[in-house]
Amino acid sequence: MSSNASQPSERARQMRDKAEELEQAAQHAMDPAERRRLTDKALRIREKSEQVNGRGSGTMDPM
Repeated sequence: MSSNASQPSERARQMRDKAEELEQAAQHAMDPAERRRLTDKALRIREKSEQVNGRGSGTMDPM
């Protein structure tokens, strides 16, 4: 059961790493449209990773 418990957090970590890579690529992109596309994709991945890891993890503040 512990392997199932760690799987969502591992997946979320991988997604955050990918989002960070995309953000770095966006910073180096010369084309404004490409920069925007990469930034948007990174944002979507980050939101998804929070959904995967956010429920019950205690890392998000419920305002």
